[in-house]
Amino acid sequence: MSDVSAVKAALKSQVIETPSWGYGNSGTRFKVFAQAGVPRDPYEKLADAAQVHRYTGVAPKVSLHIPWDRVEDYPALTRHAQDLGLRIGTINSNVFQDDDFKLGSVTHPDPTVRRKAVDHLLECVDIMDATGSPDLKLWFSDGTNYPGQDSITGRQDRLSEALAEVYERLGEDQRMLLEYKLFEPAFYTTDVPDWGTSYAHCLKLGPKAKVVVDTGHHAPGTNIEFIVAFLLREGKLGAFDFNSRFYADDDLMAGAADPFQLFRIMHEVVAGGGLEARTDVNFMLDQCHNIEAKIPAVIRSVTNVQEATAKALLIDTDALAAAQRAGDVLAANGVLMDAYNTDVRPLLAELREEIGLDRDPFGAYLASGNQERIAVDRVGGEQAGWGA
Repeated sequence: MSDVSAVKAALKSQVIETPSWGYGNSGTRFKVFAQAGVPRDPYEKLADAAQVHRYTGVAPKVSLHIPWDRVEDYPALTRHAQDLGLRIGTINSNVFQDDDFKLGSVTHPDPTVRRKAVDHLLECVDIMDATGSPDLKLWFSDGTNYPGQDSITGRQDRLSEALAEVYERLGEDQRMLLEYKLFEPAFYTTDVPDWGTSYAHCLKLGPKAKVVVDTGHHAPGTNIEFIVAFLLREGKLGAFDFNSRFYADDDLMAGAADPFQLFRIMHEVVAGGGLEARTDVNFMLDQCHNIEAKIPAVIRSVTNVQEATAKALLIDTDALAAAQRAGDVLAANGVLMDAYNTDVRPLLAELREEIGLDRDPFGAYLASGNQERIAVDRVGGEQAGWGA
């Protein structure tokens, strides 16, 4: 796409969903370092998300995590989001922290535990109804640590049965997004370990079930952009969980470890029509900022995704297609590298100015004084977040 006005139009329509848990005290399995000013409840998490949207202009949706974000009055929380210029995005379930789920949740050998897990997933659909959320995201830590611990086939049967029950509960305009993860905390077998397993279950369930690609959930060397291209082609790419990883599920800022990979992924998204409304791909962040300030880190992630998207949109698709038809390997690669090496920051700064935003979201937020204000105002109470 060489038309700069068309590139800007595509960037203006981009929506990036931010995670509520990215604003709270969260981090690694080793230690969670508490910070001053982090949200103490879901209302304050939304207030922080509103800061990100205020300075980037592309982050009006916020994912909730249940029970971390459980409240008594979900319509009131929804109105609070709307008052801040936000809307509730994906509802994330949690069937991995209760002691009962030590041997699994929906795949547990005990039907009583499975019932508890499915009831939680159905509760999450109720919350979707109350908040207007369109998506239910499922991630299961279920698996085994030792050969012979449980039946691999039996666990897949239980998983299929649970997913089918929840799928039937979904409304007409609601979706189920099934995430996968290679390992951790199950180290011998994981019940949803890869995109193929997720895809197979989603295919069986029907059109309202789609796959989530978390960029940190793959073996080293995995070609994530191939997975993205394949799922887009099949109409089964439901959402991303953008983050960066050096080793495994690091949950670092998107584009921090390998910005070229993020560009390659966005190239396949653009090429496969993934930015178009008809595909309904949800571009979410899934990050746990352990040592860096929360709001600035989320802003940096959002702008990193924007930059990768802008570069992907600047690819000369005609020149690329001509080189591919001619079998000119170096020319084809050169077209991609020319786009990747383009400094798109001036383009994005100009675009922000056109829609009434500061040219530098990160710098503008730091200069606003909000970080200092919340550190003073949010004193006392239990700081809400995983592990805090």
